[in-house]
Parts: sequence; C-alpha cells; structure tokens
Amino acid sequence: MRGKKANNRKLAPDHKYSSELVSKLINYVMYDGKKNAAREIVYKAMSDLEAKTKSTAMEALEKALENVKPRVEIRSKRVGGANLQVPVPVSPERQVSLALRWIIDAMRKSRGSKESWQALSTQLHAAFNNEGDAVRKREDVQRMAESNRAYAQLS
Repeated sequence: MRGKKANNRKLAPDHKYSSELVSKLINYVMYDGKKNAAREIVYKAMSDLEAKTKSTAMEALEKALENVKPRVEIRSKRVGGANLQVPVPVSPERQVSLALRWIIDAMRKSRGSKESWQALSTQLHAAFNNEGDAVRKREDVQRMAESNRAYAQLS
C-alpha cells in the first residue's frame, strides 16, 4: 500500500434528527455545494417516508439502508495474465456509503418530472420494502460475487 491511510473525519450530526447517518445522506444528496437545498430535500423525503411507513423516520431510513447494504463485493485482481473478479467482504463503513450512493443514483435516474424529495422518498420507501433499483443493484453485486466464489481464496 502506498502512502498513508487517510483517517476518517468525524461528521457533525444533523439538526433535526441528531443523526450522523442523516447528515451523511444530506452530503450525498448535496449538489454544487448547495447544502440547504439538500437538507430541505432530505427532510421532506424523511417526513414523507414516515407517513408512508407508519414508523419513525429514523427507523424507516435504517431499515431501508439495511436492505440495500451489500455484504460482499467483487474486486479485480491480476493473477498471471488474467484479471479475476475476486469476492471480498465489505467493511461496515463502505456498506453504508455504497447503500447511500446506490439510493441517490436510483433517485437521480428515476426523478423524471417529480421533485427531488419525492423521488428520494420513493426510493427510500422501495428500499424499505426490499424492492427498487438500489436493492436490485445490491442483488446484482451479490450474484456476481456468488458466481465468482471459486476465486475467494485469492483475496
């Protein structure tokens, strides 16, 4: 490994839910440094999610993330002259960041004529119900890792 490992910065919790997870979600939604707009999008989506799921917004968000988090992923490794897809376990921090990234990507693709907070709420609700584009992405990654399980000893 080259250079030093970057140390993780402590993220300040958001104001409404006092949660680092929501703060991280706001940062992922933020575009061009417009943090207040991202906060508004996330808070509206969370309140809408709370109404749809009949549970608290934080519980719904955590369950949606739990349904999207990947347990294993594949990494390319060069062995001899071939590049092999080697399945490796995913660290908890990376699980959260991948899950948030996949939900935001699905939100941006499915937005269409809807407002951003509606698209985010729709994606979070779909993830809460274990369906939607983000869950499909996790299943694809895990299916690829399963099909390359023979190379697991190379990790």
